[in-house]
Amino acid sequence: MKKNSATNDLLKVMAKLRSPTGCPWDRKQDHLTLRFHAVEEVYELMDAIESGDDREMIEELGDLLLQVVFHCQLAKERGAFDYAKVVRHLTNKLVRRHPHVFGDAKAKNVAQVWVHWERIKRAETHGAQHPRPSLLDGIPKHLPALLRAEKLLKKARQAGLLKESESSRRPLTKPALGRELFALTQYAQRKGWSAEELLRREIKTQERVLRRRAHLIFCEGERSHS
Repeated sequence: MKKNSATNDLLKVMAKLRSPTGCPWDRKQDHLTLRFHAVEEVYELMDAIESGDDREMIEELGDLLLQVVFHCQLAKERGAFDYAKVVRHLTNKLVRRHPHVFGDAKAKNVAQVWVHWERIKRAETHGAQHPRPSLLDGIPKHLPALLRAEKLLKKARQAGLLKESESSRRPLTKPALGRELFALTQYAQRKGWSAEELLRREIKTQERVLRRRAHLIFCEGERSHS
């Protein structure tokens, strides 16, 4: 049995489904019509992982992989890229972003790993079609609000943009914080408000503040080097 026979079989099945003699539903799809399917599959995989059921994980990982090969087949038909190019790109990126494993760089802890990771990411995006000039860039806009807030705060903290006074409040245990988040959601629902939308609006406000702060720091650095 060839080493890559399972992957090749999957790619052939996908190509057949998209062929003139394939499935009408699969032939009708494009990148946009599939985009929310990928999101749904990720959540179903999360459920499988939390259940600890390996059979469910196999099922859901397969469904998520289907989204990958489906988009690759669509792109191949457009002459844009194929599955092999995606795999090569990922392999090269993993090697490039882990110089402490595949190169001569040193990283004794996770914090040092993140320093290498962010530095390399900035170098990669310099001059790209969609550059990310700010450390706050690169957060998917369609993330759920709470997850987006966590990622924004993480990037802001790594960039030294947060002030301790802004995040300090009375200490809470993990269960107490969970109860408080739930209670706030319940309060918003009782008022007829969407907690998700309220948090999204606040994230936009805070992001503007953080971006102005980042810009000022950047300008000060430029003046100091001029």
